[in-house]
Amino acid sequence: MPKKAITASVADLSAAPGGAAAVDRAITILHAFSQDRATLTLTELSEVTGLYKSTVLRLLASLEHGSLIRKTAAGYQLGSEVARLFATYSNSFSLETVVVPALEKLVRQTRESAAFHVLQQGQRICLFRVESPQLVREHIKVGDILPLTRGAGARVLMAFTGAEGELYDTIRRDGVIVLEKDRSPEISGVSAPVFSQGTTLAGAVTLTMPAHRLDHAHAPHVLACAQEITALLGGHFPASIAS
Repeated sequence: MPKKAITASVADLSAAPGGAAAVDRAITILHAFSQDRATLTLTELSEVTGLYKSTVLRLLASLEHGSLIRKTAAGYQLGSEVARLFATYSNSFSLETVVVPALEKLVRQTRESAAFHVLQQGQRICLFRVESPQLVREHIKVGDILPLTRGAGARVLMAFTGAEGELYDTIRRDGVIVLEKDRSPEISGVSAPVFSQGTTLAGAVTLTMPAHRLDHAHAPHVLACAQEITALLGGHFPASIAS
């Protein structure tokens, strides 16, 4: 009988109610891999998961059999089946079905207008937008082209495409920016980046409001919205962004 670990593993600490322990443990092995940790040794997997090496080896054998893990000379990596599952997942929804519900939730939380901006041929385009329920609001339509050098959304897109300067360094550090009257004397905004397939910039979530209604307390909501969309798109925030 395998001996019981003195310290609880990651899987034991977050076990699924009514689930199978072996599956929980196998999932923790898959979760150990990331953009920055694409290859892991047996020792590293044991340390990250809190499982004995003998247990990790048994789980790896099953994961290799299912092509979810592959063994290389340098260690273990995610297998080809992960790519197939991700492609199936990505094809199961359109960008709109992911972004718009998140924007709607953000509008309910803040009562301000929320939009998703993307870069296209050197321009910033409003791809999706959900209007504030308040009568006084900014009037921007889906498809509108906006300046790439002014506005919270523009600044975020520029920050994560290599723009230099203290403002952009701050955005890359914090992952969200609150700007007052940057694009227009009447409009202020809060924006955060969205990433897909790792740390590929997909766009920016931007909350806009009349300047007199700017509320810095909206920043965590905007960041959470961007993080939610990022997770659904299979991305993650760069390690440079402070947690």
